[in-house]
Amino acid sequence: MSEYKIYMPKLGESVQEATITRWFVKEGDLVEEDTPLFEIATDKVDSEIPSPVAGKIKKVLFDVNALIPVGEVVVLIELNDEEEAATEPIDLTAKVDSSTDTVPEIGIEESIPNKTSVSIKEVNSLSNRFYSPLVKSIAEKENLSIEELENIPGSGLNGRVQKKDVFDYLSKREIGKSKIQAEEAVSIDKADRELTSKVGSVEKNKIPMSIGVEDTIMEMDRVRKLIADHMVNSKHTAPHVTAMVEADVTNMVLWRNRAKDIFTSRYGEKLTYMPLFIEAVAKALNEFPLVNTSVDVDKIILRKHRNIGIAVAKPDGNLVVPVLKDADEKNLLGITRELNRLAEGARLNKLSPDAYQDGTFTITNFGSFKNLFGTPIINQPQVAILATGSIEKKPAVMETPTGDVIVVRHKMFLSLSYDHRIVDGALGGAFLRRIADLLEGFDVNHEI
Repeated sequence: MSEYKIYMPKLGESVQEATITRWFVKEGDLVEEDTPLFEIATDKVDSEIPSPVAGKIKKVLFDVNALIPVGEVVVLIELNDEEEAATEPIDLTAKVDSSTDTVPEIGIEESIPNKTSVSIKEVNSLSNRFYSPLVKSIAEKENLSIEELENIPGSGLNGRVQKKDVFDYLSKREIGKSKIQAEEAVSIDKADRELTSKVGSVEKNKIPMSIGVEDTIMEMDRVRKLIADHMVNSKHTAPHVTAMVEADVTNMVLWRNRAKDIFTSRYGEKLTYMPLFIEAVAKALNEFPLVNTSVDVDKIILRKHRNIGIAVAKPDGNLVVPVLKDADEKNLLGITRELNRLAEGARLNKLSPDAYQDGTFTITNFGSFKNLFGTPIINQPQVAILATGSIEKKPAVMETPTGDVIVVRHKMFLSLSYDHRIVDGALGGAFLRRIADLLEGFDVNHEI
C-alpha cells in the first residue's frame, strides 16, 4: 500500500510555523475522511486538522508541543485501495513564476521536485482548506480551476468542500474558463532559515541579569512568546511616532445611551462604543488612503480594502486581533453584528485562520481597562494603530451668545502610533484629527 503524507498546512501569509497541542489519533488507528488528526496552535488561532483521506495511521512524526515549520511532514497514512485509485496524477495546471518557493503538496510522492506549474493535485499545500482526493478528481474531470475550487462554499467539517458542494457549484456555473490564480507559499528551507535567524537574534540580544533566591521563574507560554517576538520585530522594523488628541464625544455618548437598549431588543446585539469608533476610522481611511498601506522595503502598497483589526483580550490573558473586513462598506448595524461575532469567536477560540488575516489598520481599546491613553505598537505589516482611551465626564468651557460657561462634557483621548517611514507628522496628525472630528460631530439624532 502507498503512503499519504500530511504536511503542516499553511494557515496564513504571516504564519510560518505552528505547535501541535493535541493528537486525536495514534499509530495503527483507522481513520475516515474528515476524521480529526491533530490540533495545532499559532499566534493567530487554534485549529483542528482533519484527514483528507481514509486509511491507517502508519507513522506519527512529532510529539505534542513540537514547533513545526509550514510544509514539514507531520504524519503518514497508509492508503487503502480505493483511496490509492483516487490519488492518480491530475493534468490540470496553472502557470506560476518558476522562481516562487512552494510548500510541498499533501499527497503521494517519493521526493519533492521543483515545480514550474501548480495543479489541482497540489491545492492542499497552497490553500488554507483541505480537499479530498475524490473532490480533486471531480475538479480535474470537470476542468475546474484552483480559483473556482477555492470559491466553492464547503458544508463539511470546518468548511471542507464535499462532493455534493462541487456538484451544486457545477449545476450553477456558467460555461467558460476562469482565470487561475495560485497563492504563493513559503518553502521548508525558507521557514527553516527564518526560524534559525530568529533564534540566533534572540540569543544575541539576551540581556544578562541576576535572579534572587526568593524570585520565581515563570516560563512564557507559546502565545506569549509569539506576541513578544511580533512586538519586538515591529519596533525594530518601523520608527514609531505617537500623536494624541482629546475629543468631546458627548453627542456620541448620549446617542449610544439611548440606542443600546433598542439594539438589544430589536436586533439582539450588544452595542458598545467600538462600532462607532470603527465607523469613524473607516471613513477617515477612505479620506486618507496613505494610512491604509504597507511598506515593502522601498515600495508602498496601497491596500484596496479597509480591513480593521480589533484587539481582543482572551480569558488566558493573551491578545488576538480578528479582522473586520471591508468596514467602510457596512452600516453601523452590520459593523456591530460582525464585531460581536468576531469578539465572541476569538474569546472561545472558534474563529478560522482567515478571520485573523488581511488587516490593514488596527484599533486597541485602552478604555476598557479605564486607561486614559497609551502608545500602542504597530501591528505589522500595517503602518498605523489607534488606541481609544476611557470616556470621562470633565468640566469644559463652552462659548454661548451671552459669554463663556463651564459645563460637564464627555471626553476621551485618542492616540495614533504610526510608521514614520511612510506617515509623516502632517499626515498622521490630520488623520487623527479627522477621526476626532467625526466622533465629535456624531449626529445625536442618528437613525437607530
